[in-house]
Amino acid sequence: MNALSTPRLLLRPMTVADAERVAAGGPAAGERWAPGFPSPGERAAATRFLADCATSGDPTPFGSYAIRLRADGLVVGGIGFHGAPDGRGHVTVGYGLVPSVRGRGYASEALRALLRFAREQGVVCVHGDTDLDNTASQHVMTAAGMRFVKQDERLKHYRVDWDGRVDDHG
Repeated sequence: MNALSTPRLLLRPMTVADAERVAAGGPAAGERWAPGFPSPGERAAATRFLADCATSGDPTPFGSYAIRLRADGLVVGGIGFHGAPDGRGHVTVGYGLVPSVRGRGYASEALRALLRFAREQGVVCVHGDTDLDNTASQHVMTAAGMRFVKQDERLKHYRVDWDGRVDDHG
């Protein structure tokens, strides 16, 4: 599968070798990672990806993607799906950027690309969540077209629907 492209970013699908390097915390020869990459969340996503590959096969295209700057190929974060669509056509997404590049619109740009891709793949609903106090992530989801649907004791939940049906409890 080819990388997803935006004006400033490339979202490159993660391979098993990529995930092993992210989980171990070291880039391949010649690959450049921004300081702070991978975060604990990226390592957890890589570990989940490896477990998925081992138990049910490569989840691509509904796996993880490295977020790279188009200008120089620097890996600045990750974004991806938490698995293939369920029987209703719903998926969940997650993302993260290194602190040094936050506040530049990269997360919203990457999320918009991933949402567009999900819709092209026949997904009818995308879910996301964030900590109650993570207003930056809340703005990212809103900027990408997701809407706030509910809050629990730990998280704010967002989603976007394309089939016209809305089920705020799903």
